[in-house]
Amino acid sequence: MIVAEHLTKRYGSKRAVDDVSFTVRPGSVTGFLGPNGAGKSTTMRMIVGLDRPTGGTVTVNGSEYRALRAPLSEVGVLLDAKAVHTGRTARNHLRAMAATHGIPTRRVDEVISLTGIESVAGRRAGKFSLGMGQRLGIAAALLGDPRTLILDEPVNGLDPEGVMWVRQFVRHLASEGRTVLLSSHLMSEMAQTADHIIVLGRGKVLADAPLDELVRSWTRQVVRVESPRAGELTEILARSGAEISATGDGALEVTGMPAARIGDTAAAAGIPLHQLSSTTGSLEDAYLALTGDAVEYHSQPPGPVPSASTADGREADAFTKEQS
Repeated sequence: MIVAEHLTKRYGSKRAVDDVSFTVRPGSVTGFLGPNGAGKSTTMRMIVGLDRPTGGTVTVNGSEYRALRAPLSEVGVLLDAKAVHTGRTARNHLRAMAATHGIPTRRVDEVISLTGIESVAGRRAGKFSLGMGQRLGIAAALLGDPRTLILDEPVNGLDPEGVMWVRQFVRHLASEGRTVLLSSHLMSEMAQTADHIIVLGRGKVLADAPLDELVRSWTRQVVRVESPRAGELTEILARSGAEISATGDGALEVTGMPAARIGDTAAAAGIPLHQLSSTTGSLEDAYLALTGDAVEYHSQPPGPVPSASTADGREADAFTKEQS
């Protein structure tokens, strides 16, 4: 279990993490989300003792990370897959880690097989592709067979088979009663993997809830209705407080009223329905609604791209002004 209580980290006048409290419980996969600059990486670094909190505490299984007697056997961490000795082979990198932590050499071969890097285990880690580097980083995190796993963007660079493997594997680990904290920017993947979601924004906790509850709270349910008497149905539903909008293909989209009630209302009025289907928002919708005011870097909407001649002209004008 990971417990953060009033965790704070300042860099000068900036609060990267601001009075954050949460609990990551064993037996489920907890997703850790937030825009760039939200404080996720800083929080994870404080969990594993790489950064010291300005205020508050964070513990793993009741102890601060620096107080753990065998940290690699208690907490497996992937924060930066490139943090390897590039001149060593993958196998020797893992062997060196095992030797310094009293882990049997046979465990090295086990995690190599587990992560599917047998064919490249004799190659220097510096020559690895992004995906192979991620697999090596996951192998290192698993080396001590830890009860707690903290994985930052573990599917970065993986092919579809690798992404599916990570999803299934972390869920298997959670089913064994382990604690899993998983950070990712891939909302569709997180929606299929996580049971619980913690969202940070500008250093604060914006949400901390089960995945389904989060989606229900921050998205709206839309019911799509098709009827040959759409005008009459619109009037009846509007009188009952529903919000109705017409789509381009002749259907209605209704909010503020569940599908069952819409069906009962139409039946009572003798209005036939050709379609009645309900859709809910996605994790991505909920995330965007939550973090809309907490995004540090806003991109511009797509628009015309200046031609090469226009861009060259602007550069020339800027150069002329600079010289003058």
